[in-house]
Amino acid sequence: MANTILELLDQEQGQYVSGEAISRALNVSRTAVWKQIRKLEDQGYVIEASRKLGYRLVFKPEPLSLEKLNELLKTQRFAREIRLLDEVDTTQNEAQRWAIAGAPEGALVIAERQQNGRGRMGRSWVSPYTKGIWMSTILRPSTPIHCAPQLTLLTAVALCRSLRRTTELEIGIKWPNDLLIDGRKISGILLESAAEDERIKYIVAGTGISVNLDPSDYPEELFARATSLSIAAGRKFSREVVIADFMLEWEQLYDLYLKEGFGPIGTLWEALSVSLHKNVTIQTPQGDLSGRAIGLHDSGAIQLQLENGDVKLVFSGEMGQPKEQ
Repeated sequence: MANTILELLDQEQGQYVSGEAISRALNVSRTAVWKQIRKLEDQGYVIEASRKLGYRLVFKPEPLSLEKLNELLKTQRFAREIRLLDEVDTTQNEAQRWAIAGAPEGALVIAERQQNGRGRMGRSWVSPYTKGIWMSTILRPSTPIHCAPQLTLLTAVALCRSLRRTTELEIGIKWPNDLLIDGRKISGILLESAAEDERIKYIVAGTGISVNLDPSDYPEELFARATSLSIAAGRKFSREVVIADFMLEWEQLYDLYLKEGFGPIGTLWEALSVSLHKNVTIQTPQGDLSGRAIGLHDSGAIQLQLENGDVKLVFSGEMGQPKEQ
C-alpha cells in the first residue's frame, strides 16, 4: 500500500494530493492512509501534510549505489572491501566486530542510517537516512599506540583537502579533527583503537559527513552550530563521489605518513587549521585551559601558550570556538 501511495504522490511532481483522493484510490480509511505515510517517512521520504490540501512529496531518498562507488574508486587498499548496510546501531560497532574477525586494512562499513551514531566525548551524531555519509574504516598501521592521535589528525587533513576539492567550499579544521564552514560543523571524526604490547592491532576510524541534510534535519539547538555541505553550497552532492575522492586522498596521505612520518602531515594540518594563532579555551579532564594556540606538536598535541607565557601541550580535550586576539 505504501508503494501505491508513493506512486500517487510522485505522479503529482510536488503538488498536493488530498487524503480523500488517496483513500478512495486505495479503498481504505483516511487513518490507514496516514499510517502508510508515517511508514514512508520512516524510510526517509519527506512528505508535507496539510489539513486542507492533503499530502505532497518533498524529498525522495537516494540510496548509495555500491556499483557506482566501485566504478569511481581509484584506491589500492582503502574501500576495496565494503559492507553497505541499510541501518545499524553505529558503524563503529559493526567495523570493530569485522576487525576482530580479521578484516583487511581499508575495509569499510557504510550505513544509510545509524540509530545511535556517536561522536567524540560520547556525544550523539545526527545521521538521517540517505542524507549523509556515516562510515567506519579499518586501519592496521605498524605504529606504536602513542601515535594514534597523529592518525586522527591525518584523517582530518585528508577529509578536509578532499571536501575542499569536491565542493569548492572554504572548509577548515578545528583542533583536533572537527571540520567547519564559517564556524559551523559539517563533519566529525572518531578513532578508536585496540592495542597489544604497545602496538596498534587495529584502528576503527569513524567519519560522519553531513552531505545533503536540510535545516529541518537538525534539532533547533544544534542548527546554530552545525550545517551541511548542501546548505553551505546551495546544491546537492553525490555521496559516491565524496566517498571515492576522500578514500583516494586518505590512502595517499596515509602511505606518505608511513613512509616519512608525521612531519608532512602536521604541516598540512596547520595550513588548514582555523584554531592556530587564536585565543581558545579547551575543556580537558583536568579542567578548562585558556590561552593562545601557537602550533601543533609532532605528537599531535596542540601547543597552548598560557597567560603567564608558559607553553603547555594539550593532548585531548574539547576546544571552544577560536577567538581573534
